[in-house]
This record gives sequence, C-alpha cells and structure tokens, in this order.
Amino acid sequence: MNKVSKKELRSMFWRSFALQGAFNYERMQNIGYAYSMVPIIRKLYSKKEDQVQSLTRHLEIFNTTPAVVPFILGISSAMEEENSNNPGFDEQSISAVKTSLMGPLAGIGDSIFWGTLRIIAAGIGVSLASDGNIFGPLLFFLIFNIPNFALRIFGLKLGYQVGVNSLDRIQKEGLMDKIMSVATIIGLSVVGGMVATMLDITTPLQWNLSGAEIVVQDILDQILPKMLPLVFTFAIYRLLKKFSVTWLTLGIIVFGIVMHLFNIL
Repeated sequence: MNKVSKKELRSMFWRSFALQGAFNYERMQNIGYAYSMVPIIRKLYSKKEDQVQSLTRHLEIFNTTPAVVPFILGISSAMEEENSNNPGFDEQSISAVKTSLMGPLAGIGDSIFWGTLRIIAAGIGVSLASDGNIFGPLLFFLIFNIPNFALRIFGLKLGYQVGVNSLDRIQKEGLMDKIMSVATIIGLSVVGGMVATMLDITTPLQWNLSGAEIVVQDILDQILPKMLPLVFTFAIYRLLKKFSVTWLTLGIIVFGIVMHLFNIL
C-alpha cells in the first residue's frame, strides 16, 4: 500500500513557498502548485505515465492566498494517496475539490493576511521606524510572518489528516458523487466570479439620436451586467480548441489595439 510519509510532506511544505515563483496570467499559481506536489507524486506513483497524468492534473488553473495553500496541498496529497491505492477512485474529484477550496479560502486568507494583519504590522513597524527605531522593520517582519508560518504548518497537517480520515468514509457511504456535484458548482461559480471581477471590457460607443443620447454600455448593462467579458470568455474558450495559447495571446493584443484605435472597446 502506497503511503505518504513525513519526509514527502516536509518537502512539499518547503516547496510551497515557491508557489508564486512562476505566476502566469493563463493559469496563475498552477506551476508552483504542481512543483509542490512533485515529492508526493514521485512517492505514490512508480509508473512514469501515472506520474505524468497526476502532474498534468495539478497544472490546471489555481489561485489562492499563499498562506492557506498548504491546507489544500494536504488534502490533495491524501486524495492522491487514495487514488494510487484504489483503482475505482474518481480522479476528477481531486481537481474538483481543489478548485472548490481555492476561492473561499482565498477570500478568508486575503482578508486576514493582506487586509488586516499586513496593515496592523505595517502600522506598528512604520510608527517605530519613523522615530529611527531599528525594531520597526523587524517587528513588521515578525508580526506578519509568524502567523503566516504557523498557519502553513498547521494547515498542512490538518489538510492531510482531514483528507485521510474522511476519504474512506466518503467512499463507503457513496458521498463522492454529491461532493463532486457541489465542488463542480462551486468551481464554476469561482471561475464565473473571476471573469466578472478580473476581466474589464467596456465600450465607449454612444450616439445622439434626435436629441436623445444613446450609451451602448448602459444598454448592455441593463440587458446583462458584464456581458462583454462573458462573450469574450466564451469566444476565447471556443478558439482554444483551434489555436494555441501563444497565437491567441498575440491575437488578443492585436485585437485590443485595433478596437481601441477605432474607439470601439
């Protein structure tokens, strides 16, 4: 029976600090996440094709607060462990659960670390540093990073234990289909929210018709808010089946320049 040891978990923990090292705008933290999972994958899968399949699975889009990622890594490790030992395990559930967790945990993590703890640490540090106290930057570093580091350690242990202790019960009681359904819904909601909040496409088109000013963007917003980002996303999704990401990226750049020059978008 394949079993993840403390050695692999420890290696994964230190690798998780490189999560943002290869951040990209196509799949965000996916390379860092896959890099963190390498020790687990090597331990659990002896066949190269199984390792490739698992690594490819973890190269899907991923983005969350770095401090909470060890918790998700722990759950992924437990699910990969179950997958390597159980031929009937649903591999898609690994990606579904990971995707469903990254959004909610990102909201919590961002609020705590970026929105609260960083501001408190900066306030204390700046107040001391402005008086010439050398402990200002040191306190900022400690106040922000001690909770960050502690949560990473606790989160990894908790995530793996939750995964290991829950998967057997889930399999026996047939709950995986329900979890998959819920995880898929949450995952799609997260992706939809990312499209609405991170993709900003508007049109400045407007006309004056018989003294009445017609603003195209206002009309589109009344029909469906964020209609243009949604249409653009579906268009790119369809084009991905025919063109490579490189050509699509270049095409988007050219398209954006042309639309701006003609004052359409």
